[in-house]
Amino acid sequence: MPKSVLNWFIDHATELSRQESSPCDCVAALAPFMMELIGNAPDFLEPEHYRSDAAHYSRNLIYRSGNDDLSLYALVWMPGQWTPVHDHGSWGVVGIVEGVLEERSYVCLSVDRTRDEGIELVRGGIILLPAGAVTSFVPNPDHIHITGVPAERKRAVSLHLYGRMMSDFHLYDVEAGTRQLVALEHNAS
Repeated sequence: MPKSVLNWFIDHATELSRQESSPCDCVAALAPFMMELIGNAPDFLEPEHYRSDAAHYSRNLIYRSGNDDLSLYALVWMPGQWTPVHDHGSWGVVGIVEGVLEERSYVCLSVDRTRDEGIELVRGGIILLPAGAVTSFVPNPDHIHITGVPAERKRAVSLHLYGRMMSDFHLYDVEAGTRQLVALEHNAS
């Protein structure tokens, strides 16, 4: 049963992502399916999707399309684990399977967003995403943020659907006003 529910979601996500031409329309079409998946089938993930690492949050690859235009990950966040400040270079839809995930956004004040230096970022708002919540983002301007779980909270598990193979992203040094493209690691299922 769990595997068939996950396959249903992947099939629908693939179909909808190819039908919608703009990132905004794509995430608008996909967000309700993410909510349905995480709300109606709490046991859809396999044990290997819950792998964690004491040193940093874990990215467990669930699905990668043949042409790398879609990827799905289960991220496991132990207490005190955070991403660095980063962007995605893609649209994305995120659903919270377990726990509360915290997102702290940054606002880019720089006019030229193509440069890797002279980037002026200021802190934005905070979003608390409890189990069952769904959020989304689109590129251009990209969604710059940090995400994680404060040390005093319990583990969180989130499901991330991206409009590309999420094998790299930009990391930002807020104080230096720079960014660099870095490769990402993941656990393959």
